[in-house]
Amino acid sequence: MLIVLNSRSGKAVLRSDPRPVFAERLPAAIVHELGEEDDLDEAVASRMAGADRPSVLGVYGGDGTVSRMAGAARAYGLPLLVLPGGTFNHFAGSLGLDGVDSAIEALEAGSGREVTVVEVVADGDPPLTVLTAVSVGTYPAFIEKRERRQRFGKWLGGLMATAKELREAQPVQLARGGRRAMAWSVFVGAGRNDPGLVATVERQTADDGMLDIRIHHARGSRLQAVASLAFGKRTTAILRGLGLMPKRSDLERLMLSEFAFTVRPSAGRPSVFVHDGELEERDPAGFTLRCVAVPSALRVYAPAGAGAAPAGTFSDAH
Repeated sequence: MLIVLNSRSGKAVLRSDPRPVFAERLPAAIVHELGEEDDLDEAVASRMAGADRPSVLGVYGGDGTVSRMAGAARAYGLPLLVLPGGTFNHFAGSLGLDGVDSAIEALEAGSGREVTVVEVVADGDPPLTVLTAVSVGTYPAFIEKRERRQRFGKWLGGLMATAKELREAQPVQLARGGRRAMAWSVFVGAGRNDPGLVATVERQTADDGMLDIRIHHARGSRLQAVASLAFGKRTTAILRGLGLMPKRSDLERLMLSEFAFTVRPSAGRPSVFVHDGELEERDPAGFTLRCVAVPSALRVYAPAGAGAAPAGTFSDAH
C-alpha cells in the first residue's frame, strides 16, 4: 500500500501524528509525506512505475487532497483508503469514516463501497474528480478572500473573509440552454444531499449516479447570500429561526445526471470556482463548467452499515 500524507491539511484542528498508527497497524505500507513543492500525482506515478507497485492507494488529508487521490485511484483502477486528516472531512464522514482507526478497520475487514463521483470539466481542461461538491458564486469568493488571509489561520481568516463578503458580495450571471439568470451561488453536489441546506456538502447517498444542484437566485440580501453557505444543521436551523436564510422561493433544486453552464462574474469580482474546497481561478471574462455524475466510479474502504449507503465487500482486501 502507498499512503500519501498531507501534513498541511487540518491545521485548524488539533490532531495527533498518524505515522505511529500507520507503523503499528500498517507496517508494510509505504508512507510518502508531501513537501511544500511535492505534487501528489507525480508521487503516485513514481511509485506505480516501480517494481513494488501498490495494490491500494491511501491518503491522509482533507477533502481536497482526498479528491486528488481519488482521481489517481480511478486512473490506476485501485481501491482508495481514506484516512481523515482535514478540518471538515465531508466525504469521509458521509461514508461513516470518523477517524484513522475506523478506516483501517474497514480495510482489514475488506468492507467498502462503490461511489458516484462528479467529473468536472472547466473550459475543456482535463476533467477533475469531485467527491462532494463544485460551487460558483459567493462561496468561492469567500474562499478566495480567506486564502488571501492565510497568515491569520483558517478560523480568523474565515471571519475576516466573511465580514468582507458581507460588504462586497455580488451575484454571478449564469447561462444554460439559452436561458440566463443572476444567482448568489450554485452548488453541484455528488449524490443526493440534505434537502434543507443550500450548500451540498453533506451527501446522503454513495452511488445513486445523480447530481444534486442548488441554485440560490439573486433575489435576497447579501446577508442571506452569506448565511446560505452554512452547512451545519444546527447552525442552519438557528439562522432560519432568525430569518437570515433565503426564502424557499429563491432556491431552485435540480436532480440531473449532467449539468453544463456558463458563469460570468460581476465587474471586479474574482472569476473562480471551488471543488471539494479547492479554489480554481479562471478567465476574468467568465468560464464554462460541465459536470457529469459517473456512477460506480471509485471503490472506497468504508465500515459496513454506516454512512451514505450499505457497504459491500472488496474481494481484493489487503
